[in-house]
Amino acid sequence: MNVRSRLPSLTLVWLALVALSLGSLGLGGWLHGSPWLPLLVAAIVWCKCFLVARRFIEVGSAHPFVARVVAVFIALAPAALVLTSFFGDAIARWASL
Repeated sequence: MNVRSRLPSLTLVWLALVALSLGSLGLGGWLHGSPWLPLLVAAIVWCKCFLVARRFIEVGSAHPFVARVVAVFIALAPAALVLTSFFGDAIARWASL
């Protein structure tokens, strides 16, 4: 598959990433202070990471080890956002010297 045949799909993915970014800004302002906003933000982060990994980094054609490392990162980044938003004080006490 050459670059020209992939360009329209990459453009659509890029537009989806822009839409997710703008949507997250709007949701952050609209739902500011909502207790379930961190879950929504984590879901948006997961979607964006998944799109970038699949379409731009092309992790599907990478070595299986690299694909697994990227998959773990995609899973852990939103989980860390949720954990720090709900249990930030406890994590700070646990991690402090």
